[in-house]
Amino acid sequence: MTKAGGQIGLVAALALVLGNMVGSGVFLLPATLAPHGWSAMGGWMIAIAGTLALAGCYAALSRRMPGLCGPYAFVDEAFGATASYFSAWSYWIGVWVGNAALAVAVVSNLTVVWPGLASVPGLGAGAAVAVLLLVTMINLAGVRAVSLVQQATTLIKLVPLVAVLAIAVWLLATKGSSVLVNPPQPMDWGAVTTCVTLTMWAFLGFESATLPADKIANPRFTVPFATIAAPALAGLLYMAICAAMLALMPADALAKSNAPFADFAAPFVGREVAALIGLFAAISALGSINGLTLAAAELPRALANGGQFPPRFAALNKAGAPASALWLAGGLAAVLVVMNYSRSLASLFQFAILVATCGMLVGYLAVALAALKRLGGVLRAVGVAGTGYALFALYAAGLEPNLWCIALVAAGWPVLIYARKRA
Repeated sequence: MTKAGGQIGLVAALALVLGNMVGSGVFLLPATLAPHGWSAMGGWMIAIAGTLALAGCYAALSRRMPGLCGPYAFVDEAFGATASYFSAWSYWIGVWVGNAALAVAVVSNLTVVWPGLASVPGLGAGAAVAVLLLVTMINLAGVRAVSLVQQATTLIKLVPLVAVLAIAVWLLATKGSSVLVNPPQPMDWGAVTTCVTLTMWAFLGFESATLPADKIANPRFTVPFATIAAPALAGLLYMAICAAMLALMPADALAKSNAPFADFAAPFVGREVAALIGLFAAISALGSINGLTLAAAELPRALANGGQFPPRFAALNKAGAPASALWLAGGLAAVLVVMNYSRSLASLFQFAILVATCGMLVGYLAVALAALKRLGGVLRAVGVAGTGYALFALYAAGLEPNLWCIALVAAGWPVLIYARKRA
């Protein structure tokens, strides 16, 4: 729960990390991965191992520097101010671009109760912008409001997850292998490579507890524990869900689905109950935006406090929330959605997650390098593994997303120059 004085306790920290991670990834990625078949399982396995290596870097450094904003402070201590700025800037880009994708995921799952969101041009984009505005308002109310919403949505999102797993277990227990529509097949390495960055999207946010570390009770224990435990639990859940859908749902139907969980459940529980599952999935993605919006605001605040972002972004409102940083991140995500309103929901989602993942991977790479430099003994091996995985995942993303990422990171130069002149 949230501690007195607005601090985040262990349960709330776990809810923050799990709530940020278990969002659009597990609910929409089965459709995105469907064309790659069982090779997606290879992508999941690599992503789980690599994410745990990266999480180990964050956990070890957070014990070394408890209470500090991870993506900024860890790199600053290891490589200096300029490196820490671009690490935080690229990670921040990944967060608000990712929020654009999450808003699309909310709307995509709502199509089971409001089909016009997918068929009426521009309506889905408008609804996604409304979602971003709603979450910005929640965050403006302060960390206590964010924590309460995060814990509530984390509980709600368990419903569709449990429902799909229960259906899969029941089918396999009662009918055996005869229910397999798509039996397991050998993996193709090229397809596995493609799936790595897509599956990495489902783990973005594992470091969420390190961002508001100054607001977390007992950060020396709570932050590392939440950072390691949450992705380990989520990874096992992701693989089980994806395997069930790949095995029991026709690949072409899965690939075309705007709401895979609802469409998977519909033949067994009826369209009305399936629509409810889709609604819960939308609430789950909403919870992810809620937590990542907090991250998107805390980074500019940390940069502004260090003289590397305009000073106004360090200011807090009466609720203790960095209002200017919240409006900036929400506004940029909304602009990205509006600029791409002509894309289908599925196309907009995949475009946004690849760009977001590349941006956040740059930040992850910088922290892994900081761990490689500052940690000794066995922990240095964690830095090596984290660095190798971040580089591999950037390669696997492909040229176009990396070019978008480079352009967005380069846009940080004039902001840094302006901020240092004002400092």
